[in-house]
Amino acid sequence: MSDRPAPQAPSRLTRWEQRTEVPLFVASLFFLTGYAVRVLAPRHAQPWHDISLLLVWSTWLLFIADYAVRLRLSGLGARFVRVHWLDTVVLVLPLLRPLRMVKVYNAVQRRHDRPRLTLYARVMVYAGLSAGLLGFSAALAVYRLEHLAPGATIRTFGDSVWWACATLTTVGYGDATPITPGGRSVAVLLMVCGLALLGAVTGSFSSWLIQVFTREDEKRPPGRG
Repeated sequence: MSDRPAPQAPSRLTRWEQRTEVPLFVASLFFLTGYAVRVLAPRHAQPWHDISLLLVWSTWLLFIADYAVRLRLSGLGARFVRVHWLDTVVLVLPLLRPLRMVKVYNAVQRRHDRPRLTLYARVMVYAGLSAGLLGFSAALAVYRLEHLAPGATIRTFGDSVWWACATLTTVGYGDATPITPGGRSVAVLLMVCGLALLGAVTGSFSSWLIQVFTREDEKRPPGRG
């Protein structure tokens, strides 16, 4: 009797996460849309500012409710914050929600015995999409923090997008760089997270190539003499 409750909590948590994955992804897109309107729309653009503010706060409350449910279903109590530290960081900084896609890459790492091409392709698509969403989020945040700062080189949203692309691809031309403490903090986060996401893409692609070449070698008949 005492052994039965232990496996039930993870299964309930798994079912909850499977049911809420798509709705929460849609909610994160609504959050990003609301934040983009708040940043890019002129100050006098009403009622769009009020609508975007309502959208941001309502989706954030939805993320908080999901986090509370998962904390309860996990049965970990306060340890949930430490064990699921990425989810905790994403809750505090919702613009980092694309980072949850990194968990898909961990699934590939645990299946080295029988890798599937469809799984590798899924990881590359998810990680690439996450990198794009993260870059867009960082561009919005940096533009909001930088465009009115004295001596700033990022004056338009286009400048911010260019900077995000250069940072994500580790090119770093240096023609547009953040100068405010907040902007530089966003830049550090984008560097670290972008490397992880792009590493997932390149790592999965390399593993897929190795898998293909290995299969070709196994099918090739042994050489003569």
